[in-house]
Amino acid sequence: MKSALEVSASERPRGIRAVCLDIDDTLLDSRGSARRAFASLTGNDAAWPVWRRITDEYNARMMAGEIDFETMCRSRTRDFFAAFGERLSEDEVLAREHRRMVALRDSWELFEDATGCLEWLRASGLRVAAITNAPGGYQRHKLAVTGLAATFDATVISGECGVAKPSSGIFAAACDALGLSPAEVAHVGNNLEIDANGAACAGMHGIWLDRDSGGSTSAVVPADGVSVITSLYELPEVLVCDLPFRGADDELPACQASMAGSA
Repeated sequence: MKSALEVSASERPRGIRAVCLDIDDTLLDSRGSARRAFASLTGNDAAWPVWRRITDEYNARMMAGEIDFETMCRSRTRDFFAAFGERLSEDEVLAREHRRMVALRDSWELFEDATGCLEWLRASGLRVAAITNAPGGYQRHKLAVTGLAATFDATVISGECGVAKPSSGIFAAACDALGLSPAEVAHVGNNLEIDANGAACAGMHGIWLDRDSGGSTSAVVPADGVSVITSLYELPEVLVCDLPFRGADDELPACQASMAGSA
């Protein structure tokens, strides 16, 4: 098996010129970080499902443009404690949310397969971009803290471009930033509906990173042509062996680009 830095130019995917990646729960273990920060706020994570439910409700409102990020954070914290009978003053809401955010930023970390994947993509001559649903300032700070700020040729953030996944507009913006057509770009993300299916509907090659290995109970099914992987270690083989190549006369390269030995 070859490391990411040993991949030759002849082994890179010749039809795909760029790969876009989601950030949260694709490259960055955001859920794990959020759960640790939640436990630091409450003393344990027993009520994590309640926090997640309230988070999902407020995230949906934020993505719809009904509220901003700061309002979402404050309202979520207030409603969570209210669900257990504790009525917080506005000052106490701000203090607890600040404490949680500090703990969250201290616990941000990449998945173990993220760095090797990004190295392989670069060594293969592919351009790399990020497509993420998040407020601009918050997400750029997260990229800086985790060392990802200089990783991407383009970074497209919903809070900056005014459109969020799964809308085709945000995927088109990423392709435009890369100077490529959608057919030349693959997008990888942990959310089947908004990442993989959304990218496929926009004309890109959608790749679903199912880290739970089929653990989702969602009724959503992969769109036609969507590839499924269970870790980023599997991405090189999908790009090299499974996706279409540009020229009909091109020789199919051997599937020797496994990243498993590069971790």
